[in-house]
Amino acid sequence: MDIPLGIEGDYIENKDNLFFDVKGLFHPQDRKICFIRFYTHPDGDRIKDDKKFKKIYDLNERYSFLKKFYPQYVFFSKNLDIEVQGVQNEDIKRIYSPLEYYKNLHHKPKLSNIEESSLKLCKLLISEGYIPKSSIGITGSSMVGLSNESSDIDLIVYGTKTCLEFQDKLRKILSEGDPCRKYNLKEFHSHYDWRVGGSNISFDDFMRSEQRKLHQGIFNGFEFFIRYIKSPDDWKGSFYDYKYKNCGRIKLKAEISDDTDSIFTPCTYKINVIKILESEIPSNELNVYDLTEINSFRGRFCEQAVKGEKVFVEGKLEKASFQDKEKFFRIMLNNQKTDKMLVLDK
Repeated sequence: MDIPLGIEGDYIENKDNLFFDVKGLFHPQDRKICFIRFYTHPDGDRIKDDKKFKKIYDLNERYSFLKKFYPQYVFFSKNLDIEVQGVQNEDIKRIYSPLEYYKNLHHKPKLSNIEESSLKLCKLLISEGYIPKSSIGITGSSMVGLSNESSDIDLIVYGTKTCLEFQDKLRKILSEGDPCRKYNLKEFHSHYDWRVGGSNISFDDFMRSEQRKLHQGIFNGFEFFIRYIKSPDDWKGSFYDYKYKNCGRIKLKAEISDDTDSIFTPCTYKINVIKILESEIPSNELNVYDLTEINSFRGRFCEQAVKGEKVFVEGKLEKASFQDKEKFFRIMLNNQKTDKMLVLDK
């Protein structure tokens, strides 16, 4: 399985000494869609090549920073009908690969604590989760040499079949406890503040989905998060085959009809709409039978609901088409404070 460079999980270093994390599997011909993550700053708490760097996480802050200091890395995509961040090909200095980083760590003479624990976790998942060595990678701040004591372990597992089969094995691994376990209640409270801080989602609503998720937890005292990427043979089309139109905000109730792709990035849920509660598009222009799925590139929405469950969803409604033939509506969830997908009691 050949994994191309410049996809979800990779990082880009550009000529301005900025580090971006790549988003998605498809990109325009002239650039990679990626979001600013680290930038040089005299008060930075991370050091690489004698330069100090700061990390920026909040999405709005990322846009504000680039628009103020590096507006050339923000552009409007007609295909996506949204303003996104990206680095043009000629401005890319280096692309960092999780697969390559994982391989290189085996030959590195001295490992940091997080690098050592990352390798141990990979070894555990390979031996007990039966993941091929060629299908696992390590990403995040440590991959680009900018980790610190608060950094966590970010792993990538590649391959559709491998990922789906591994989920069952991961359930058993986590059930055995240390060194690899789920969050405890105190850790879930901290995780809640980070995941849904600023929204009006209650802790009980948060826990209804979060406590059963398998792709996150604690290993050797480090938080870990696992992302899953489908096999390239399962990537449908190219960037230019997809077109989206922003139709405003929507709130609705729906039933999950298929959760197979809920573990992947981007995650997808097939739905049957029960009732539209609010919408900015006139009802005569939106057929509920054409609103077929929920999507997100945010890890917080992975494993959020399972087939048969009813959910409340609030997000951006988009009219989508593939190769100008397949046309449908979808809900895109990206905003931490305003977008929601909550499992309902009834």
